[in-house]
Amino acid sequence: MEPTIGGRADQLVALMEKLRSPEGCPWDKAQTIDSLKRYIIEEAFELVEAIDSGDLEGIKEEAGDLLLQVVFISQIAREEGRFHLGDVIDSLLAKLVERHPHVFGGTEVSSAEEVSRNWEAIKSLKRRREDKDHSAMAGIPSALPGLLRALRIQERAAKVGFDWPAGDQEPVFSKIQEELGEVREAVVLGDPKMLAGEIGDLLFAVVNLSRRLGVDPEEAIRGTCDKFIRRFRAMEGRAASEGKGLGDLSLDELDALWDSAKASEEIGN
Repeated sequence: MEPTIGGRADQLVALMEKLRSPEGCPWDKAQTIDSLKRYIIEEAFELVEAIDSGDLEGIKEEAGDLLLQVVFISQIAREEGRFHLGDVIDSLLAKLVERHPHVFGGTEVSSAEEVSRNWEAIKSLKRRREDKDHSAMAGIPSALPGLLRALRIQERAAKVGFDWPAGDQEPVFSKIQEELGEVREAVVLGDPKMLAGEIGDLLFAVVNLSRRLGVDPEEAIRGTCDKFIRRFRAMEGRAASEGKGLGDLSLDELDALWDSAKASEEIGN
């Protein structure tokens, strides 16, 4: 049987309080909620990387690092008389119960998609009650990675019916071709601002296709980046075995190395 975590949670809070005390750590004492933003983002991505690698020890460690940021923020807020970790937990408990009426209430659902729609409806109703922004676009963090933010925006729009018919991808392919044509036009005109906007539109359209095909665009591009790095490192290795650097080779030679690295990887798979 797993031991309860209550006592250890108290130990964690006490340790953070000690680090922030006059006799604590100078670096920890210097931090603010605002200064911790970069570390929250870094720790979240390090946790995702550990999950991708399947490293259970890494996942455990990085999850702890991310948890530390929550405890850190809560301690700073406690010192300022704003809230403490108990308030954070109470808020989370209330939210989980409120947004799962199919578990803790009488609401019936038949699929995960229906759960997601109900979740968004409950959030929207809460924002209306509190006289907050209740747009379907409300609450999508601007700090999200671009592709993930585009995906969330499109998911929200689709939930209120702003989407092409399910199963028909031709309008999406046509939209991608249209946006690609506008990128070409911007290149010809030589307008940097227009070009940035049109490339953004093209990426947004590709994300839409990914969403409709059930592909997470953020995961897809991360996989492609990893694949490119593997093949590029293989190119470097092949060039080094001949006593050369990639900068010493012509484009045709580089293309040949790339094709070789790609073929070797495909054979290995």
